[in-house]
Amino acid sequence: MGLILFIIGIIGWHVGMYGLFKKMGVEPWKALVPFYNTWIIVEKCKLPKFWFWLQLIPIAGQFITIWITIIFVMHFGKTNFIHHTLLVFVPFIYLPYIGFSNDTRWGGEEVFKRYKKPTSREWIDAGVFAVVAATIIRSFVFEAYVIPSESMEKTLLVNDFLFVNKMSYGPRIPTTPLSFPFVHNTMPFSETTPSYLKWIQIPYKRLPGYTPVKRNDVVVFNFPAGDTIINLPGYGSKNPYYDVLRSPEFKGNREALFDQFPILVHPYDKTDNYIKRCVAEGGDMIYVKEGILYVNGAVASWPKDAQIEYNFPTNGKSVNVDEINESLGCHITNDGSEIKPDSGCIVLNTTLEDKQKLEKYLGTVARPALYPAGDPVFPQTELSRNWTRDNFGGTGFRIPKKGETLNLTSENIAIYRRLISVYEGNKLEEANGKFIINGQETTTYTCKYNYYWMMGDNRHRSQDSRFWGFVPETHVVGKASLIWFSYDKGPRWKRLFKSIK
Repeated sequence: MGLILFIIGIIGWHVGMYGLFKKMGVEPWKALVPFYNTWIIVEKCKLPKFWFWLQLIPIAGQFITIWITIIFVMHFGKTNFIHHTLLVFVPFIYLPYIGFSNDTRWGGEEVFKRYKKPTSREWIDAGVFAVVAATIIRSFVFEAYVIPSESMEKTLLVNDFLFVNKMSYGPRIPTTPLSFPFVHNTMPFSETTPSYLKWIQIPYKRLPGYTPVKRNDVVVFNFPAGDTIINLPGYGSKNPYYDVLRSPEFKGNREALFDQFPILVHPYDKTDNYIKRCVAEGGDMIYVKEGILYVNGAVASWPKDAQIEYNFPTNGKSVNVDEINESLGCHITNDGSEIKPDSGCIVLNTTLEDKQKLEKYLGTVARPALYPAGDPVFPQTELSRNWTRDNFGGTGFRIPKKGETLNLTSENIAIYRRLISVYEGNKLEEANGKFIINGQETTTYTCKYNYYWMMGDNRHRSQDSRFWGFVPETHVVGKASLIWFSYDKGPRWKRLFKSIK
């Protein structure tokens, strides 16, 4: 239905322009040539030529084209608010109507100059300009983002307000340009109504200045496993579709899941935004052992404020987290952890610095509180049956990079299946131990994009690549650069204008 309306809109716009060009004294066939028609309008209306080029900017260009068309019809004497409202909302009806109406005549610059804008119209035009300018900035320069969860604590805290620099990795051309301004994937005051139209989808492209994500960057990206969601409050990326599909209730039965829940498929640039640290880039080998991340065989650098859950033997001492924080200068979150009767330990989620202070206070040595087998980690197949978030990847596996050729086997296909079929848009079939990609039997695949491994600094409380795999470069939004505001029962003044490392 959406595609039909889009086609009707395009046809109606050009039909109307055909009639208006004829009234203007220009060969009407020129109205049917995309972009050339607006070039002629810019010339005839004596607008600065840069307005023609500005309309080529994705998203913001839509507003520019509408503005150029409004100026054009004003040269026919159509100057009041009702005319312009009809032009904006039903151009496929309005333009053909005036294009073939006997009452419509080309007045040219003389008619346009005679028009005096009322104050109300000045305000409307100023508002439109503000929307266009803000849309350009939000799409290509920077965007505000607020931390919704504890996955990056203590590096980033819940209700830290950030600026995300979209220039760092090259501004990404929006794949889904038809969307409501200033919101991401749902309409204001709604958790389930999409804020975009999928009538037009633009292939992945970044503007010049592209640089890849670097290891240890804090990155905002579109949630890779959020392309399909259960479209109900409380689900979405909070309770991902793929996790529900694999649950004991559904056991991979898509038909049963579709019968029970409303399902929505997002374009990848409209999936929820996540923020994590890039711990490995294309070409790196990674694995996690006893809660420690290894990259290329060496222990990965540990962010200063990163947290992990530790078992602290108490040696019979009473442990009050609030008192410890005050007396030792720690910042341990009191989340209700209690001494385990069978072990004499207390489990606390804390930074390395605070861990060392507490060890000295208790006179004990803490160990990571490791998660048992059965963790539902990537790629959720027999390969990962004995993996957990703390012992992950076996002896290690490689993060794919652009131009690299992967050797496909029955053992590793689970790791690369989604990369090939979803992120890079190929048809992958598997039959009798053989792999058929786009109709051709093969044992290899060459990657089109760079991939990254993202993990939260709050390692035990982060839904990250250990659960859903690689993040392709297509999904990268920008680099988290600056905390411009922070709030928790009042402003956290010390965090204001703090750079993110």
